[in-house]
Amino acid sequence: MAPRHKEIIRSIVEDNGLRIELAFTYNPKVFRDRMIPGGRIPGRTETQIRRTEAQRGETGMNGTKKWVGIALAVALCLLGSAWSLNAQAPAAGGQDSAPKYTLVEYNAYKACEGESNPTAKIKCLDDFVSKYPNSALLNFVYVQYSIAYSQQKNYPKIIETADKLAALGDKVDAYTRFQAYLTHVVTYYQMLADPGNKGKGLQKDAALAKGTIEAAQNALKLLPDIKKPEGVADDAWNKQKAQWPITINDIAGQAAMNANDCSGATNFYKAELAVNPDNAVATYQLGRAYYCMTPPQSMDAFWYMARAVTSKGATQAQSDQVKKFLKGLIANYQGGNVCDSLIDGEMNELLQLAGSSADRPSSYSLPGGADIGAVQKDMTIASVFNDLKAGGDKSKLTWLAACGLEFPEVPGKVIEAVPGDPLVLKIAFVTSDAEFDAATTANMDVKVVGQPEAARVEKNSAVHFTGTLVAYDPEPFFLHWDKAKVKEEDIPKEKGPKKPPVRRPARKPSGRSS
Repeated sequence: MAPRHKEIIRSIVEDNGLRIELAFTYNPKVFRDRMIPGGRIPGRTETQIRRTEAQRGETGMNGTKKWVGIALAVALCLLGSAWSLNAQAPAAGGQDSAPKYTLVEYNAYKACEGESNPTAKIKCLDDFVSKYPNSALLNFVYVQYSIAYSQQKNYPKIIETADKLAALGDKVDAYTRFQAYLTHVVTYYQMLADPGNKGKGLQKDAALAKGTIEAAQNALKLLPDIKKPEGVADDAWNKQKAQWPITINDIAGQAAMNANDCSGATNFYKAELAVNPDNAVATYQLGRAYYCMTPPQSMDAFWYMARAVTSKGATQAQSDQVKKFLKGLIANYQGGNVCDSLIDGEMNELLQLAGSSADRPSSYSLPGGADIGAVQKDMTIASVFNDLKAGGDKSKLTWLAACGLEFPEVPGKVIEAVPGDPLVLKIAFVTSDAEFDAATTANMDVKVVGQPEAARVEKNSAVHFTGTLVAYDPEPFFLHWDKAKVKEEDIPKEKGPKKPPVRRPARKPSGRSS
């Protein structure tokens, strides 16, 4: 069984002739996988609401973390070429008629290059840099540093070395600087993913994240200017060059989230999706980035999470997990008391829309908890009847506010009583004597639970009940109630058994004679 982290320091000759040198710790699982939904959203505090964790969506955030795929393995192949694609090994006599280094200097470098022990190699290189601080061989020296630090799994030093190489500026070509920036970016990701760094709080290191963002931005700026090396096939080069912005933007997006720069993260993820639109993970992360903004951009967050659910690149397991998480976020956004059936309806509509359009239409929105609360503040059962019967957007908002609520003493006329457990009363809603007299058809069914004496209510009698409104039919208009109790005063008293007639004894005839 190969070790989880395999040190690869070798040259690979690809079929296309591209020479790639891998000189760092490589964990293929780290770069193949990503988490959905991931950790807590940076910058957002927890909100206490009257829902379960699953309904809030926290199960997705803090529960069992399931791994999903991402094409970052390619990044390692690309990074493996770091600093060596164009560079030729230094020659003993220099590279032109005016040697840039002496033979003694060259031999000192070669001694360091040949050292296999990482600690000894680093000491050798330190001595070299001390003697030759402005050496023309520094770009090769930094490669050797990276090899040694990789053997030690010293990620910060790999990043530091990459930055030193990039800082050489015009002393090295654009491709070498690009690869140095790419090394910084990918090493940051691997450092966070290394199980050995768990619990060290590296995700919260804003300076580390911001340094990675800067390296990513510099790499992306250089990308248009780098030239295809000699001996590399056009199709292989084009394929690799197309993969680089995906890798860089993805890791930069993660770094921006870790730095609580949620707005910046949206830019990176959008740039990634512009060239890889079917990446379900990046689409989901874009939704997370919108949600962690201050204030949260909830509609955009919901939209891109829905896009992740419907993405061609999502597995069924990923789709189901994000869908469950998204439902919890919507429930939270709407105050935590909206009927599940209504949230399911909103979800279905959102998924249908998001599956057919990459960008959210400006007209798409969902009412929030404040909107629903404002309706509930002045709501009565009479206003609910009127709003629901009117239809349109007002009826949708009213139903979100009313569904699942308990209403007290709802007035009505009994049209029919259906015995059973529970007892079901067919009732016409009335608010006046005239309506009572005219009512002949029920527009509500009321399930009376735990009140057997309510079976005594009589047809065409007036009743009041307290119950939970659970559903309604728009056409023909009909309300459905559950867990209802009829007002005691409206239930006829139970009739006692009939008393037997009082029989008076017959009068005995008198014994007197006339």
